[in-house]
Amino acid sequence: MKIKFKYCLLILLLAGAKLHAQSVPGYTNPVLRGLNPDPSICRVGDDFYMVTSSMYLYPGAPIYTSKDLVNWKMIGYSLTKKEHFFTDKNHASPMMYATTLRYNKGIFYMITTDVNGGGNFFVTAKNPAGPWSDPVQVDQPVFDPSLFFDDDGKVYYTRRGDFKNKDIVQAEIDITTGKLLTPLRGISKGLISDDTEGPHLFKREGWYYLTMGEGGSRALHMQTIARSKSPWGPFESNPANPVITQNNAWWHHIRALGHADFIDAPDGSSWAICLGTRHVDYDAFSAIGRETFLLPVEWKDGWPTVKPAYRYNLQINAPTLPLKPWATEPVKDGFDNTSLGLKWNMLMYPFTPWYSLDERKGYLRLKGTADSLHETKQVAFIGTRQKEMSGEFITAFEFVPQASNEEAGITVFQKSNFHYDLFITIRNNKQVAVLKKTVGDMVIEVASIPVTGKRFECKVVFDAFKYHFFIKQNKDWVEAGSGVVNLVSTEVASVWSGIFLGMYTTGNGKPCTNPADFDWTDIQFKEVQFEKN
Repeated sequence: MKIKFKYCLLILLLAGAKLHAQSVPGYTNPVLRGLNPDPSICRVGDDFYMVTSSMYLYPGAPIYTSKDLVNWKMIGYSLTKKEHFFTDKNHASPMMYATTLRYNKGIFYMITTDVNGGGNFFVTAKNPAGPWSDPVQVDQPVFDPSLFFDDDGKVYYTRRGDFKNKDIVQAEIDITTGKLLTPLRGISKGLISDDTEGPHLFKREGWYYLTMGEGGSRALHMQTIARSKSPWGPFESNPANPVITQNNAWWHHIRALGHADFIDAPDGSSWAICLGTRHVDYDAFSAIGRETFLLPVEWKDGWPTVKPAYRYNLQINAPTLPLKPWATEPVKDGFDNTSLGLKWNMLMYPFTPWYSLDERKGYLRLKGTADSLHETKQVAFIGTRQKEMSGEFITAFEFVPQASNEEAGITVFQKSNFHYDLFITIRNNKQVAVLKKTVGDMVIEVASIPVTGKRFECKVVFDAFKYHFFIKQNKDWVEAGSGVVNLVSTEVASVWSGIFLGMYTTGNGKPCTNPADFDWTDIQFKEVQFEKN
């Protein structure tokens, strides 16, 4: 019996070892899906906080929190006030570039750039969920600013130098007034390329590290790093640069990795977050845009290293912090609250009250302005990030157009001249559903379907290659047509944003006679499985 017991114990141990080997710890990138470029991170105790760039969107610069670096929850926005968008500078199109988030002595700092007129500025908060302060303007205009709080109390402001030299410059800054205490001084012209941006300065074990994005923010994007015993340099280049990139193979599913920020976890592990894009195959562009990726980091001989497998594959087979996922967000929104959910954004700060949640309870009312999706200045649009390549977006709404200029419906929106729209309007004195495709200077209405009544349901079903548009007719879905994904991709549209799935109404030159009342939306995403590289 003893011999049999020993054999049984051995079999159980071997089975357990095999099971353990098969249960590889890990996670799937990206950890923030949909438009979330230029991520920046800080830690307060056991809590992590992250900000990403928001470009033209309002509210701007979303703030996320996590307990494990893998599961993130949006808790607010750092740009919510009229003052944050520098409306007094008389430019109607704010464009917020790369953000940096830092924490020092009980205060969070978010610094960014409005490249269309507001320049560099930062806002502060004691609670990262808000409220955030009025902007403190920094007296320099070029983009990608960062802050570093040194042990001796000095604060350093580091950014892209100018558009000609494309170098990195730095100065000490008065963190209360935004005034520079020293002249700006060049500290790097790049380590590999002649296109350097997105700098971050941090300190580790007596060394000052300067990490930068190089090679632009698309196919040649990479992250380099250098170190010095002084925050002013001279900086010694990492002999293994670039530390993060995927610019060596155009057929990989991940591209454009770079613009990274580094963080240490409470357990001593090190990590990098960076932007990147997903591609289903070798000739597919990115319509979703630049997302946030998480990469495990190992320090060797004073330099951070990232394994190639982590840079080439979406599945990261590496140990994580104890996972603490958040509750799943509902896919349906009935607009029953007094404020919009955090997932919703607009295309600029709303100067005029063109939307309401209380004029008709249980509905989102959009009042069509004279502006359209082609102008976007004050268009009545509310949308959310497309987070996966596959899924569907459905909405039910009521609308009674009075003329051919008035329309309301849904849109797959990349940019003012790159979007697909399915809407209700008037054509030849009849009420119809129209599918319109706008690609650059090509604008075409590809379908016109007669519809009756005032209540409608529209949906778009999409995969990695096409958007298919439907309208409900007598309880049946009728396809109005489709649009190719690549034609509204970020590469073709030449933008730094990503697709938003939204609802809108417009009078195309003058205000709409009637509002559009959206009853509910249902948005479901399905993750596309990728083969391992």
